[in-house]
Amino acid sequence: MANVIKLRKGLDIHLQGKAEEKLMQLKSKGYYALVPDDFEGVTPKVVVKEGDKVKAGDALFINKQYPEIKFASPVSGKVCEVVRGERRKVLCVKVEADKEQQFTDYGKKDVTKMNAQQVIDALLEAGIFGYINQLPYAISTNPSVQPEAIFVSALRDKPLAGNFAYEVKGQEQDFQTGLTALSKIAKTYLGCSIHSSFENYKDVEVNVFDGKCPAGNVGVQVNHIAPVNKGEVVWTIGDPTVVLFIGRLLNTGKVNLTRRVALCGSEVKSPCYVDMLVGEELSTLLSNSYDNDHHVRIINGNVLTGRPTTKDGYLGAHTSEITVIPEGNDADEMLGWIMPRLGHFSVNRSYFSWLMGKKDYALDARIKGGERHMIMSGEYDKVLPMDIYGEYLIKAIIAGDIDRQEALGIYEVSPEDFALAEFVDSSKLELQRIVREGLNILRKENA
Repeated sequence: MANVIKLRKGLDIHLQGKAEEKLMQLKSKGYYALVPDDFEGVTPKVVVKEGDKVKAGDALFINKQYPEIKFASPVSGKVCEVVRGERRKVLCVKVEADKEQQFTDYGKKDVTKMNAQQVIDALLEAGIFGYINQLPYAISTNPSVQPEAIFVSALRDKPLAGNFAYEVKGQEQDFQTGLTALSKIAKTYLGCSIHSSFENYKDVEVNVFDGKCPAGNVGVQVNHIAPVNKGEVVWTIGDPTVVLFIGRLLNTGKVNLTRRVALCGSEVKSPCYVDMLVGEELSTLLSNSYDNDHHVRIINGNVLTGRPTTKDGYLGAHTSEITVIPEGNDADEMLGWIMPRLGHFSVNRSYFSWLMGKKDYALDARIKGGERHMIMSGEYDKVLPMDIYGEYLIKAIIAGDIDRQEALGIYEVSPEDFALAEFVDSSKLELQRIVREGLNILRKENA
């Protein structure tokens, strides 16, 4: 019987444009790009040159600090460009795919007969180990430290989030293989929803989280099961598709980075799902998906934590949604956003829409207000179901007080844990950016 953990704090934001459980067929134009920035904390070193031929599963770049960590090409083909930015920073490595795909064969494995080191070596060799993250610091992990535990969240509860139960349908064996492989390394916890059917998986401890968003955040689950202390490391997989990547590798011997992505948002004509490879170009997906006359924001990910992108962008390594919402910069409203109305959402009941009961909203990307001094009002605590003082931690990060940050639990958090707090923040601070900068500084200090 799974453990049930009830969370009282949080906030569910109901938006228009949730993807229907129907699959759209997509034919790619054949260009893919692996983006190093999708792997937080990785300093890339490109190991291919323009014109090189690669197979699916061959390394495109490695982590300069830990050269054994490779990052695999999602397709076979020709390396057509290594895109660099300021100070020669690697922005992405582009590959033009072959019509007939070829895979590097890493050999099928019997996961039940493998030990921890064999599992780690298999993931390192195939270039998918870097998809596993860690706490503290919320970065891509490395194999040099034995984790205290591994946490996998199969609960997606952010606005318009894709349904993982729909994605895993027909791939249950791969998911079980991936979980078993992780359990060989350390005790593995699987977090899921009270409405899901993930309780039957073996070799892991299943925990059911009953509560509002952000119950699906792997950091929230760690906080309620086994909080991270200074000097400890836990591995985290907040993107459960990574477990499928691991299972497919061990069951077939080949790297298959296909994931089911929700095309969603109030601007999308027919919200649905589509199977795409990591790094696949978005232009094919978005070509006729929304009205081009509108000013829209395309988000690589969900509305709370995703990154703005364009039609020329590429599917992120951990992206399970492509969201399209109104930009809002062409809105023409009498008295601006301060006008009382029924069609807008407000946490503080500034609008009369709360009288209308539960409804879905078509929110735009406007902040609706300017940045101002931080007010200690307890706003963050209402939507942060973790045993930390969120507002005091943010103040300690801004002040650069490392001792205070450690005392207030910075080792337990990741930027996404503050996404909802950023949404409700009346001071309009970029909390996720502040937390990321604080974690980066702390990592350098402790190095």
